[in-house]
Amino acid sequence: MRFDGWIAGVGTTSGTRLVLGHWPGSPFGPVTDVMVEYGDGRRVLLAQTEELGRFVADTYSFETVRVVPFEVSRSGAAWSVTAGPLTLRFTTGGRGLLGRLLHAVPAPLARRLGWVRLIGVPARVLPGVRTHGSAGNGRREWYAVQDLHRITTASAVLDGVNLGPLAAVDPPVRFGFGSTPRTPSLVRVTTTVQLPGSGPQPRRGRGAGPAGSSSAWL
Repeated sequence: MRFDGWIAGVGTTSGTRLVLGHWPGSPFGPVTDVMVEYGDGRRVLLAQTEELGRFVADTYSFETVRVVPFEVSRSGAAWSVTAGPLTLRFTTGGRGLLGRLLHAVPAPLARRLGWVRLIGVPARVLPGVRTHGSAGNGRREWYAVQDLHRITTASAVLDGVNLGPLAAVDPPVRFGFGSTPRTPSLVRVTTTVQLPGSGPQPRRGRGAGPAGSSSAWL
């Protein structure tokens, strides 16, 4: 199962953290989801379709799953997302050193699972970040990151409450086996999910791509 697109991790001064998965290519067609963790630890999934919601909820951990309409638009560095009760807007900056290094790796190599395992070792210097690991219901995941931009500004309103200005993703989110980087970031990523009984590793090939969103990436 391949999901090809973007993941954005955003913290807010209210303590609520948001993980957006925008997937133009996925087994479920073009879809988007947002994982929300409140300051008190409650985890909520906002999914664009019931099918996507079931898949993501079987892969990650949530107390609540809500299927809501989504609208996503992008104009240059500015993103705007409406997901039912959530309005999220953010702007990205240029690539830092890590982003330039990731962008320099040819995409076919960056998506190879062997490469993902290899860079998983240095990725561990970033607290909570993992490039592969075990997920829910016996599944395994690989995050092939191909680009990274810092998020420089963000605003979010959820259920009529302003979540406050942009802040670090701290504490780390707890949806899966890893977290997003502490520094708010947008990554270009291909996520591979191996289902139980599908073989020793997922078949390589062009991702069709979470939203799975995934909550762990380099």
